[in-house]
Amino acid sequence: MTNQTALAGDIKDRLYHFLGAPEGFVPLHEPEFRGEEEALVTDCIRSGWVSSVGQYVDRFETDIAKVCGTRYGVAVVNGTAALEVSLRIMGVGPGDEVLMPSLTFIATANATSHLGAVPHFVDIEERTLGISPKALKAHLEKIGERRDGSVYNRETGRRLAAVVPMHVFGHPVDMNGLNAVAAEFGLQVIEDAAEALGSLYGDKPCGGLAPIAALSFNGNKILTTGGGGAIVTNDETLARRAKHLTTTAKQPHAWAFRHDEIGYNYRMPNLNAALGVAQLAQLDTRLAQKRQLAQAYLEAFSGHPDLQVLAEPEGARSNYWLNALVLAPHAAAARDTILETLNGAGLMARPVWEPLHTLPIYADAPRADLPVTMDLAARIINVPSSAHLVGALACPA
Repeated sequence: MTNQTALAGDIKDRLYHFLGAPEGFVPLHEPEFRGEEEALVTDCIRSGWVSSVGQYVDRFETDIAKVCGTRYGVAVVNGTAALEVSLRIMGVGPGDEVLMPSLTFIATANATSHLGAVPHFVDIEERTLGISPKALKAHLEKIGERRDGSVYNRETGRRLAAVVPMHVFGHPVDMNGLNAVAAEFGLQVIEDAAEALGSLYGDKPCGGLAPIAALSFNGNKILTTGGGGAIVTNDETLARRAKHLTTTAKQPHAWAFRHDEIGYNYRMPNLNAALGVAQLAQLDTRLAQKRQLAQAYLEAFSGHPDLQVLAEPEGARSNYWLNALVLAPHAAAARDTILETLNGAGLMARPVWEPLHTLPIYADAPRADLPVTMDLAARIINVPSSAHLVGALACPA
């Protein structure tokens, strides 16, 4: 039986040792502006190009596509919008089911629900926290029924339209395995790369591992545009449709307002894109700092009897967006005591998201057995992960 108070104190002391005792509260992940952000935003204001048209939107779309190893990028107002539009242009519609992890930020499910489709939760694997290809295949073989060129859920009668892998905390999912299962069952793949900018699966960037992907640049991400997201793809037809839909589906014309379908006012403003351009110029430095910080966590807790630090999966290179402590099963009951101790000591810590199938709004959604999801959800603690924290490593308290 683990002494919960002693374990919490030990974790706090180890964090103090290599991060230093905080003078104020240390956030989980805070935005950093150390480049040309102010100059580029000021240029927008002075030029008057502050809304959804401007040179920085075009430049940001080109730059973000390059980082993801894709040909096209479409900048939008947030990651949820990017997911919704990606799902829609990949053929997901009302009444369809979309397979996804239950252990994900709620945007993955909400984007599906906004289209009138239904989230369908599947289990994850411990090494990535992402969808398990093995569990997905077993579930599809159990509930899937092939007819009319598609696969249907024989329990609900609804079409299984797509699968949305999500790279949790920046750790790449087993995309080769998932893409193979998706191809076998005729499912579209929409990559939720909201947390994985700069992560590599093998030598391929996250965001370029499926026909289409969604990114987020919220204030807590590895780089930020304030609020914002992007759709990236190698398919010109998909890119054109994404840009059309997110620009209110307005047909090009010198003066007429002609719209050919129900679209969205989802384009990213030039002001936000200016922030993004400046932030992208710092991405390589930010990634190096994040990996240095992650290494410090790994070393600080190496061999710990009650927990381990979540490390990047073999064959991948993670951006380590958020560092995570994974408690051993025998220490799981100490989670809330650890959270209370760390937050009380000025070090922001939080549990992973509540599994979505446990929320009342998604309690009736179809799902597979989720033993790994439920086990890990009770044992994960995120700890301070801002890139600038590496500055404390040279002079530990």
